[in-house]
Amino acid sequence: MVYLTRKAEFSASHYYHNPDLTPEENQRIFGKSGNPNGHGHNYTLEVTVKGEVDSRSGFVVDLKKLKEILNREVLDALDHRFLNKEVPEFSRQIPTTENLAIAIWQRIQPKLQNAQLHRVRVYESPNLFVDFYGKA
Repeated sequence: MVYLTRKAEFSASHYYHNPDLTPEENQRIFGKSGNPNGHGHNYTLEVTVKGEVDSRSGFVVDLKKLKEILNREVLDALDHRFLNKEVPEFSRQIPTTENLAIAIWQRIQPKLQNAQLHRVRVYESPNLFVDFYGKA
């Protein structure tokens, strides 16, 4: 089994708000991150796929096709977007880094054909990242 990781960067803004909570509860839980005008992050994304090396091509996955999937499904959809207002997944859920990793997995996983998605890692800052390995 060979693991291959592709890295990409994107910027997006968001705010945290749970409509089921009172304004006071939202303020207590989310603090400044609950500002409805939002705040932004420069994210780093690592997508790791795994599989056997194809004897004919020498690839686990065609890197050009993987890049096209990441561009279409993630970067074009998320880069320079206000996640709460412009990305359908986050009209119903809080765009935390954890939920962002899950949403990216759900966007990429069905598009892969020869390799299996192993991990989605999203860095919100150099010191904070989230790993998602799919459903257990």
